[in-house]
Amino acid sequence: MTLHPRRRRVRSAALVALVMLLAVTGCVDGREPSRQIRIATGSPTAVYYAVGTAFAHVIEQELPGTDASVLSTAASAENVQLINRGAAEIGFTQADVLIIEDQSVTGLVALARVYDDLLHLVVPADSPIRTLTDLRGKRVSVGARGSGTVVTVGRLLTVAGLFGPGVLDRRELSLDDSVRALNSGEIDAFFFSGGLPVAGIQQLTKLGAFRIVDLSRWAADMRSRYSDVYVVRDVPTSAYQMPAVATIAVPNLLVVSAEMDDDLAYDLTRLLLERRDALAAAHPAAERLDLRAAIATLPVPLHTGAARYYRSVKP
Repeated sequence: MTLHPRRRRVRSAALVALVMLLAVTGCVDGREPSRQIRIATGSPTAVYYAVGTAFAHVIEQELPGTDASVLSTAASAENVQLINRGAAEIGFTQADVLIIEDQSVTGLVALARVYDDLLHLVVPADSPIRTLTDLRGKRVSVGARGSGTVVTVGRLLTVAGLFGPGVLDRRELSLDDSVRALNSGEIDAFFFSGGLPVAGIQQLTKLGAFRIVDLSRWAADMRSRYSDVYVVRDVPTSAYQMPAVATIAVPNLLVVSAEMDDDLAYDLTRLLLERRDALAAAHPAAERLDLRAAIATLPVPLHTGAARYYRSVKP
């Protein structure tokens, strides 16, 4: 039987529509539709980026139908904003960013405490800057806008009486720009908060003689004025082949929206802990990830799915 031309056109249009519908629903090749996981990290030379990239690979390998990608950002504060806007599903952030007065973090919960970020104050080896208060009148990078570093440093300078107009010649530079500026003599010092070792600071030490200033005496003032999240940690000689010093540290958390599906949060937390070796291969800071420390996520609670995972593996 020969179809009328109009009927052939109608049938062809119907077939095209059916194929398009099957493609959209993911049924053409029998695969489930892709689920997107965007991980907000930091700059490409930061610890967040290295660990986040490794985690994205793990997610894609272990969770079928999931597309995982990494977002390069200014770090903590921007990462929190991206999750709040629904522009990222997972983000690395310093814990103190979550208690800043003008930052809305409603609806954020944690998958884990990953490691501690240590605050570095880096100066040339022959610099007269020996203590924090020696920064008065100096050219100093306080961290990139949108980073956790700039939050922590702002509080540190406040308790030290150095936060105010004209006290410092303040610059808001990324880690990469801070390294270049210090090496070229454009600035006198820079701050950076990150897990040990920070690749950019390692690179700097290959270019010349630099050292890290001890900041530990200010930790108690930070705790008293702001939060108990601030603690003292050592930067060992092995990190940068510099003399060991003590400094201020703050926990680093992996956070998500409280609206994330429980089963997905469970699986992400499970992969984070079970595939720790893959993350540590990307950066040694991930070696510090362990079950006992992972649940300590104040000032935000654990996601209910993450909490279910930790209960399932509790001895």
